[in-house]
Amino acid sequence: MEIRVLSAKDIRKALPMVNAIAAMKEAYAQLSGGQASVPLRSHIDVTQHGGITFFMPALLRDTQDMAVKIVSVFPRNLEKGLATINAIVIALNPETGQPIAVMEGASLTAIRTGAASGAATDLLARANARTVAIFGSGVQARTQLEAVCTVRPIEQVSVFSLDKPGAKVFVDEMAGRGPIPKQINIVENPSAAIAEADVICTATTSSTPVFDGKELKPGTHINAVGSFTPDMQEIDAETVKKALVIVDSREAALAEAGDLIIPIEQGEINAEWIHAELGEIVAGRKPGRTDASQITLFKSVGIAAQDAIAASRALAGAAEAGLGKLICL
Repeated sequence: MEIRVLSAKDIRKALPMVNAIAAMKEAYAQLSGGQASVPLRSHIDVTQHGGITFFMPALLRDTQDMAVKIVSVFPRNLEKGLATINAIVIALNPETGQPIAVMEGASLTAIRTGAASGAATDLLARANARTVAIFGSGVQARTQLEAVCTVRPIEQVSVFSLDKPGAKVFVDEMAGRGPIPKQINIVENPSAAIAEADVICTATTSSTPVFDGKELKPGTHINAVGSFTPDMQEIDAETVKKALVIVDSREAALAEAGDLIIPIEQGEINAEWIHAELGEIVAGRKPGRTDASQITLFKSVGIAAQDAIAASRALAGAAEAGLGKLICL
C-alpha cells in the first residue's frame, strides 16, 4: 500500500488559497444539499492540560472525497513555545477504504478555515469592501487575512492582538505578501480595530466577546472562526441580534458555537435566528446580503467536510507537482 506523506510546506504549495476557496464553496454546497456524510465530531477534554482533541471524519459523495482529521487545541502550548493547534489528516480511497495520504493537519486546517471565510466574504461582504480588521495574530489569523484579500481588493488592514510581540511578527510576515497590502496597522484596542472595518475576522481562543457590537458600522461583514465550544464567545449577543446570521452547519453550530448557544440560552435569540447555511447561499436556495447597510455574520465552528475536500485538492496538487514523499506500508 503506497501512501503520500505531505508536510506543511508541501500543503501550502499544493493548495493555493484561490483553489481552497473554490473547494470550500463546493464542500458547503454538498453539505447543505445532503451529499455529505459528516457526523458531529467527537472529542476528548484533556482538562489536566487545558486542551481538547477532536476526531473528525467526512465523506463527500458527489466528489468522492473522504478523510479523517485528528486535531488538538492546547492554548497553554504557547507558554512552552509550541503551536496551539496540532493536527494530522488521513485521506482515504472511498472505493476501498485504504489510506492514500497522510498530511500535516494544522496547515491544512488553517488554509481551509481561512478559505471558508474567503468564501463567506466573497458571497456576503459588500463588493466595495476595502478595509479589514483581524482579531488575533496566530496561524489562523494569517490565513483569514490572506483569504479576505484574495476575494476583495483590500487597501487597509488593522490587527488587534493581546499578544503584542505576536502582532509584530504577524505584521512582519504578512505585510505585502501576495494580495495583502504592504501596510498593516497594529491597533491598541478593539474599538480602533472595527471603527472603519468593512470586514472583521475573529480568530482567537477568547471565551469572552472581543469587540462591542454596539460599535459596528452599518454594512460590516464578520467572519467568526475562533470559538468552537458551547462556552466560548468571541461575538457578543448585540452583534448576533444585529446581523444576518449564516453558519457552516446548523447542526454543528447549535451544538458547538457558544457565539450562538449563549445568546439562545439567555433568551436573546432562538435557533430560527440562523438565516442559512453558507451552502444554501452557494446553491442559490437562500439569499445572502440584500442591502449595503446590512450586517452579515458568518459563524463557523469548522466541519470535517472542509478537511476532506481540502485534503483531496492538496493531494491532487501535490501529485501533479511531485511534492511529498511516497512510502509503502
